[in-house]
Amino acid sequence: TTEGKWVVTGSLQVIVCKAAVAWEPNKPVKIEEIEVAPPQADEVRIKIVATAVCHSDLYYLLESMNKDGFPTVLGHEAAGIVESVGEGVTEFQPGDKVIPVFLPQCGECRFCKSPKTNQCETAWTLIRRDLMVSVQSRLSCNGKRLHQFAGTSTFSEYTVVHQTALAKIDPTAPLDKVCLIGCGISTGYGAAVNTAKVEPGSTCAVFGLGAVGLAAVMGCKNAGAERIIAVDINADKFEKAKVFGATDFVNPKDHNKPINQVLADMTNGGVDYSIECTGKVEVMRSALESCVGSWGVSVIVGWTDLYDVAFRSSQLVTGRTWKGSLFGGFKGKHGVPGMVKAYQDKKLKLDEFITHKMTLDQVNDAIDLMKQCKCIRTVLTVCQE
Repeated sequence: TTEGKWVVTGSLQVIVCKAAVAWEPNKPVKIEEIEVAPPQADEVRIKIVATAVCHSDLYYLLESMNKDGFPTVLGHEAAGIVESVGEGVTEFQPGDKVIPVFLPQCGECRFCKSPKTNQCETAWTLIRRDLMVSVQSRLSCNGKRLHQFAGTSTFSEYTVVHQTALAKIDPTAPLDKVCLIGCGISTGYGAAVNTAKVEPGSTCAVFGLGAVGLAAVMGCKNAGAERIIAVDINADKFEKAKVFGATDFVNPKDHNKPINQVLADMTNGGVDYSIECTGKVEVMRSALESCVGSWGVSVIVGWTDLYDVAFRSSQLVTGRTWKGSLFGGFKGKHGVPGMVKAYQDKKLKLDEFITHKMTLDQVNDAIDLMKQCKCIRTVLTVCQE
């Protein structure tokens, strides 16, 4: 291949290729030559064409820092092309354009068959929930097994995923754009349209204006919200939020009273919907308190398992609803192709999220940009189509 080279052992073919390996927490990742084993039963090996750096990668590398999850290959927001398939795989064939999904969908369990959830009973048999890595891994480096972050590991020229964690997409879709649908954009957009179920004419507040928050703003706009209040401590993000449909902008640092009181004063008692996209527990509570007490809906999107969130029961008993949203409520194998089509039909923005383009060799630079809040999304070119 152009990017990797083959090592043939018997009838099996191992690909030797380039990947960004995180050997230990809170240290730069290192570009290494790794071995990618052939796909086993129900698995698919993919050539990654483009991958983006998501805050979840930074959280795992810099914040959670569980040493048992290293060494690992990060990356989970990507798009690529099927290279080969394992035994029993009939849905995919070499050459298919695909997007890996960190939330598998078997299609057979009671959760997959229910419209009430995008969870899958078999998903957590494939992923170690405590470490967010695959139970099995097909990646190794110098004889040492590498964990596969989120079951995907897309900071690599090639990777292997379970067939339930893969969505086939339109062959004409630009992979360097639609890769964003693999996590952040679907997560924020779906939190508004699927989880909150924002209604036309409503008032919304979105806390945190990274890619996920901006996608939530876009979701509120497309759902028909009349007023969308963008909340962030970095006022430089407000112009970008306006592009996605925000109508009002609030920087909590500009006020000497709690943000929920600021929003209550602006909206005659609180917003109809609030969407929290920061992963900070104090913001989760503020977002809840910013909703109108009688019917407000607040959605937690930001991820953390480091701290507990505290609240008083009186904040809910009057009629507020507090909900969580994972991957925007989308069932991966079905929702991802639909989001790709929405982009192709110009009903969904993607290009506007991309502030930087780099190569896999520059992944540490991309991580630093996100760490310093100097980007929305950086897309890394990994392989040529």
